[in-house]
Amino acid sequence: MKAFHIHPDITQAETLPSSFYRSKMVFEELIEKVFAKTWQFVGDTGLISLNQQINPFTFLEFGLEEPMMLTNDNGSITCISNVCTHRGNILCHDPCKSRQITCAYHGRRFDLKGEFQHMPEFKEAKGFPRKEDNLHRFPLKQWGPWLFTALEDSLDFQSVIDAMDRKVGFLPLQEFKEDKSRNKDYLVNTHWALYCDNYLEGFHIPFVHDSLNAVLDYKKYETQLFPYCNLQFGHAVGGEHVFDLPKAHEDYGQQISAYYFWIFPNMMFNFYPWGCSINIVKPISLNRTKVSFITYVLDETKLDTGAGAALDKVEREDEFVVEGVFKGMSSRVYKTGRFSPKMEKGVHHFQGLLAKFLNS
Repeated sequence: MKAFHIHPDITQAETLPSSFYRSKMVFEELIEKVFAKTWQFVGDTGLISLNQQINPFTFLEFGLEEPMMLTNDNGSITCISNVCTHRGNILCHDPCKSRQITCAYHGRRFDLKGEFQHMPEFKEAKGFPRKEDNLHRFPLKQWGPWLFTALEDSLDFQSVIDAMDRKVGFLPLQEFKEDKSRNKDYLVNTHWALYCDNYLEGFHIPFVHDSLNAVLDYKKYETQLFPYCNLQFGHAVGGEHVFDLPKAHEDYGQQISAYYFWIFPNMMFNFYPWGCSINIVKPISLNRTKVSFITYVLDETKLDTGAGAALDKVEREDEFVVEGVFKGMSSRVYKTGRFSPKMEKGVHHFQGLLAKFLNS
């Protein structure tokens, strides 16, 4: 596979070529070199709020599909492998409560932190148990009520949390409550990275989103970059439906109606005065993407107002555009484009990271 290059100077850079989005080999490399090296959203602490609670899940629903589980051992939350170290059986299929984890295949037993405890009929085995007979433990980070994990702790995720906390840490994040009635999954006929490209710029808002454009001040739209995440600021046209920022906040005095956080490679945390819409982009195949919208509410009285209103309408408008772009990637004459230095900083940042990880 040929190397991809994004010039670090956005004023000179060209976008990733159309071949990037058409190649199945590149798609598979992205799974192994990007998703296997980065962090994913698991859910909130409500999944594991009770002592001795066990909650199985899959790391990256499509692609990697690594079986994991969360456990609560007297308030200590751990993320461990859901695969028995004897013969590879899945240990836990459904959420449950138990003092220990026992494999239903041959009876191997572990404690809630994944430490090996007992195995029948192994007295004659030499050098047993080994450290490899414990369940593998995965890194786990918590921010507010939300949990994140990774296959390996190679990317500095704490810096991502710190960047978000710097802007919205003044909010009572632990009071955010999931509203499952507002959760929704979307299936989009496009490459997952094109969906992220679209999210990462406000350039298209006046052309695609009439209702959103009516409440946001396009002239003040800005993007702030961090190593593995970035932030887009949505400034309100008027003084309505904005954050009540504390005086010590660095944005105090500005009429901000939305903080749009993107976390490399596929997570979006969209904060509005009413709460947060978390969007997780999941690559199914080269031309198929699942986007999960997860809603957390802080103030019900502010729902469906300002920049945080009509999210389903905005999503459908975005889908129409990104599906059209994916079709355009099959053109024999289109190869690559240029970035707007003012409006496409986030896209340039994202594509630069993709090239960096693929070339590593």
